[in-house]
Parts: sequence; structure tokens; C-alpha cells
Amino acid sequence: MGARAQYVVVENGAWQRYYSHWAANRVVQDLLPGPAAATRCFRANREIDEWLDDVWCEGAALVDHDRRILLWFAYAGDWADHLAARSVLARTWPGWDVRFAHDGMGDLTDHLGLGRDLTRTPGWFETFEPSGFAASEYTEPSSVVSLRLPDGSVRAWGSDWEPVEHLAGGPRLVGLVAASPATPALTDMPHGGVHFDPQARTVSLWAVQTVAGVHDWPLPRWEDWVLDFHGDDHTLQAGLLPADFPLPSPPIGAALRGLGDGFGAPLPDVSALLARAAGAPGPEGTTSVVNPAALVPHEPADPTPAELAALRGAIDVLVSEAEAG
Repeated sequence: MGARAQYVVVENGAWQRYYSHWAANRVVQDLLPGPAAATRCFRANREIDEWLDDVWCEGAALVDHDRRILLWFAYAGDWADHLAARSVLARTWPGWDVRFAHDGMGDLTDHLGLGRDLTRTPGWFETFEPSGFAASEYTEPSSVVSLRLPDGSVRAWGSDWEPVEHLAGGPRLVGLVAASPATPALTDMPHGGVHFDPQARTVSLWAVQTVAGVHDWPLPRWEDWVLDFHGDDHTLQAGLLPADFPLPSPPIGAALRGLGDGFGAPLPDVSALLARAAGAPGPEGTTSVVNPAALVPHEPADPTPAELAALRGAIDVLVSEAEAG
């Protein structure tokens, strides 16, 4: 129970880890006011001496003051929410290299010189033998998949799988994709996309979420293929898609406003939920155990009035730019 987040602050050659049991869905909000406010917020949480793994950590940030680098990941409700967050962070972290950590915890530990396998057991990337392709009958699928055919043309489909799941299926999936019936054209941006080019033996991928393992290429069964990873930039695939299957371009004004509206709102009161969880009996013959960290609510350090004013000003400018064009 909970939405676990881990933070790392690097300063003066040293780094510390912090933990919140409830803050994964607040990582972006805690980052938006800028480096000073984010650092105070993270240091207000419990310092720990361990790493969460990619399963338990649902949001994380590493603030490196020495190199002025921010690494972060968190779940985005949709493409517009992710783009809005990236746009605001570019304004409120001036002079910083702001990066989305597509490899999850691997990007954070690698930045510290600890490698990408510290939080991952051997064989952690699970593969499967595909018996079909999860083509979507809906207009808002999780991914868009495109394939260059032998005649040079490109076909595209909506997919109910997340982007990285297509890599877990291995190259055999390519034939199943080619044999799939057409899917409806998209009405909203997916979370990511995958493009297969069998002749060039290249896989291109983009995503607005984590795709853990993307820097461990070649992944199992893709040894003879090249990965062309584009981070969260969808423009290459957009240029390859057929005219009758374009990627939509939804406005981000509403998502930007949503980021601004989140400040000043009180944190959810989870005390009643925690009390019930702590007092609930276990199944017959067992003892109920509650993680003590779950009983500690997230209490971030609030941004100063000046930091909040600067944030709101940045959002106002971005909203105006989005609505103007």
C-alpha cells in the first residue's frame, strides 16, 4: 500500500537518499518550484541507507547540485501531462540539465557511478513468447506500433501494450504485427511508440514513461538488431506514419493549468485509511503486519512565496504560448 518515492541529493561531493511512502504521485509537483525548493522538500523526508527497486519505486528524483543535473521519473496521466511537466521544469530549473530517467532507478544509480544493475537481479528483464499482437480496437491505445514492409511502405497500429512490452516479445513479434488487421486511427497521443524496420534490423522507440532496460541493449533475442532510442521525442515516428494514421497533436494548455492548480491544495488526509490498515486483523491464523513507513504521511517543505510566484509566472507564460500557437 502506498506510492513509494525515492530521492537523492548530491552536494559537495556527497550524496544522501531519502524516502517517502506516499509521494510518488507528487514527484513532479515537488520538483516544479525549482532546485532549492525541491532540495528542501526532499531533505524534509526520512533519510535511508537503501535503494528501492524498479518494482517498488513508483517515482524518484536525483538532484545533483555539483553538476547541475536533475534526473527524475514519475507516472504521467497522459502525453500532455508529461510534456507540460517538461516545459515547466525547463523554465524553473534554468542552467540545469533536466533529464527524464527512462531507465528508472538504473539511471540514478548509474549517474552515481554504481552501474545499472544495483537494484536489479540477474534475468530481471522478463521475456515471453508472443502468440499474438495486442492490437487495440480503441482510439486511445497505450502505444503506436509501425512497421516498414518489404516494399518500403509503412503500416501502423494502435497497441494495448506499453512500449517496452514489445521488446519483451522479441523479433518474432514483428511477423505477428504484420499479420494484424487494421486498428482505428488515434484520437489521443499514446504513451509511446515502437517502429520496426526488419530490412535495416532496427527498432526505434520513444516513450513518456520509463522503459527500464533500454540502456542494456541488446536485450534478450535482439542481438542482431540496433536500438534507435529517442527518449520522449515522437517526431521521428510521426514522420514515418502513413497519412491515414497520424499522431494527434493535442494542446497542453489544460495540462499546464492543472500543474498550477495543484499548488495550494491541501494534501489528502489519509489518517483514517492508515488507522483502518493498522487495526485490520489478518486472515485466521496469521498476524497482520503494517509497514511502519506507511503510517508516516508525506509532509513536504512548502515553496517560499517568491518560489511559488516564479512558478506561477512561468506557467502563465507557457499557457499563453500554448494558446497562441
